[in-house]
Amino acid sequence: MKWLVGIALLAIGAAPAPTGTVLLRPAAVFDGIDRVAHPGWQVLVTGERIVAVGPMLTVPANAETIDLPGETLMPGMIEGHGHLFLHPYNEASWDDQVLHEPLALRTARATVSARATLLAGFTTERDLGTEGAGYADVGLKLAIAQDIVPGPRMLVATRAIVAKGAYGPKGFEPGTPVPQGAEEASGVDDVVRVVRSQIAAGADVVKLYGDYRWGPGEPSRATFSQAEMTAAVSAAHDAGRIVAVHTSTPEGMRRAIAAGADTIEHGYGGTVEIFRAMAARGIALCPTLAASDAVSRYRGWTGGNPVPAAVVENRAAFALARSAGVPICMGGDVGVFAHGDNAREMTLMVEAGMPVAQVLLAATSGNARAFHLSDRGSVKAGMLADMIAMHGNPLKDIAAVGRVDWVMKGGRVVRP
Repeated sequence: MKWLVGIALLAIGAAPAPTGTVLLRPAAVFDGIDRVAHPGWQVLVTGERIVAVGPMLTVPANAETIDLPGETLMPGMIEGHGHLFLHPYNEASWDDQVLHEPLALRTARATVSARATLLAGFTTERDLGTEGAGYADVGLKLAIAQDIVPGPRMLVATRAIVAKGAYGPKGFEPGTPVPQGAEEASGVDDVVRVVRSQIAAGADVVKLYGDYRWGPGEPSRATFSQAEMTAAVSAAHDAGRIVAVHTSTPEGMRRAIAAGADTIEHGYGGTVEIFRAMAARGIALCPTLAASDAVSRYRGWTGGNPVPAAVVENRAAFALARSAGVPICMGGDVGVFAHGDNAREMTLMVEAGMPVAQVLLAATSGNARAFHLSDRGSVKAGMLADMIAMHGNPLKDIAAVGRVDWVMKGGRVVRP
């Protein structure tokens, strides 16, 4: 019976961290700090941490060597805006996923999506809401941490928070309770209560919807009052959590900025003045170019002219934000499109005018900084050994990040 107990303990506890030393020898290293790749650099890993980086390292006699010829090694990428409990809208509409798909089905699919994300080279994901799947992201995060299922390190927002009456699904008999895609709150006290309850349930990030469409066919309008938004952000910050605000209207963005949000998601309707205010306060924008691109393609756009209005607006806001000096988060709203295709956002960022090196920095050290992750995002001594490699040089061809063929997470090779 003792061996059965041992198996049970391994199943519920995290696997032991690696203890050996490994020397990585790629063709070049992009360290997530400099805007160039360093040919001939090596990386020494002991256990789950990087211990040395540079050319001609001194290596212990018992170290294992992994050669990566022709490969560029770089930090594991950080997905800044994902939804592992959603799958592409051309497979099932958002309403159908929220209302008709059983929680067990959504959770099973999310484990597959988590694996695809990790194998694509995204070793961390900020997951911004389960969209009706409750606190299942907390369980998925634990399952990954305990090596029950493979996936990225997760920062979870659990249910996310919306103003009462402002979200969906909608269109049912008035007065009939309908499951919502996020948790409703109304009034300062209630908003603070919901923020704290989500944090108590395991939220690493507080996600607020700062504007939305009150009715079908209506334009988005600011939802939470300034007092509600400020109280929510303050409660989250008091608990050491960062705040992400979904908002695309100038007024919704203005309220999020005034409240001290950490990141703004989408920001399609941002103005020069709004983006200057974000830059002044160091608030990052997650532009989610891939979301508007994907939805437009589901509706029949093939990439040519005329370009859909949503894509034009998204690109224009991205350009304004960059010109104003806003820190840019790399996050595509993956879930709207397929998990594992996360690098689609990076390609679109380059196509929209952002230099390749800046895009790579945004996906690594930039997101680490925006999300207050001091232990990842760069290849340097002391950091977690979360690294990826791909053939070729992504600084010359951004498409290379979509062809990751080697992944290490916490000192373990998970994609050889």
